[in-house]
Amino acid sequence: MPASRIIISPSLLACDFSRLAEEIHRVEEGGADWLHVDVMDGHFVPNLTMGPVIVEAIRKCTKLPLDIHLMVDHPEQCAQSFIDAGSEMLTLHIEAEGVATAAKLVKALRHIKAAGARAGLSVRPRTKAESLKPFLSQLDLVLVMTVEPGFGGQAFIPEVVPKVAQLRQWYAGDLSVDGGINAETGRLCRQAGANVFVAGTYVFRAASCKQAIESLRSNP
Repeated sequence: MPASRIIISPSLLACDFSRLAEEIHRVEEGGADWLHVDVMDGHFVPNLTMGPVIVEAIRKCTKLPLDIHLMVDHPEQCAQSFIDAGSEMLTLHIEAEGVATAAKLVKALRHIKAAGARAGLSVRPRTKAESLKPFLSQLDLVLVMTVEPGFGGQAFIPEVVPKVAQLRQWYAGDLSVDGGINAETGRLCRQAGANVFVAGTYVFRAASCKQAIESLRSNP
C-alpha cells in the first residue's frame, strides 16, 4: 500500500538564519514533522549553502528528523559527514556526477543505509521517472523536484505532476515533492500520490506557520 501518512518538512533555506534556533522552534510548534535542509555545493547547482557544521548546530536545536537534500556533484564524498552531524535522512540526486553509474549509485545508497540513515533519491523536473525505477527497492524516500534545484521561492512546474503519479504507481514508500509547494500545488501533488511536502517560503513567510502547515496536511 502507498504511504498514507502526510509529512510536512519545512525547508530551512527560507528561514531567517539570524534567528535559526527561534525559526526551528517556531515550525516545531506549528506542527512540522521533519526539517528539510538544502545542501548546495556551487557546482551541481550555482548556490552554496549549509555544510555539516551547520547541520550539527541544527541538530542541537531540535529532535525533529533532519531531511538532508544533497544538491552536490559528489554526494558519496560527503554523506558520512552529514550522518555524523546528526542527519537521519540523506537524499542524493540521480543526476550527480559522483553517482553517474548504477554501481556507484548503489554503493552510495548502501553506505548511507549501513551508517544507520535513511536513503533517498531525487530527480530534477526534466529527468524522467523511469530513471529511478531500477533503484526503487533500495530507497526509503523518493524526492521529485517541482522546480529547478538551487534557488528558493520559484514557481511550481505543473508538468511535473504526472511524474509524481507515475512514481506512486511503482513505489509505496515516502514520496516527496519540493519546490513552489503551497496549499493549491500541494493539493495537486497529494492527489497524484505525494505524502511528503517540502515547503519553504509558504511556511516561513506565512503570517502563521501553524496555519500554513495545517493547510498542507489537511488539504484533500
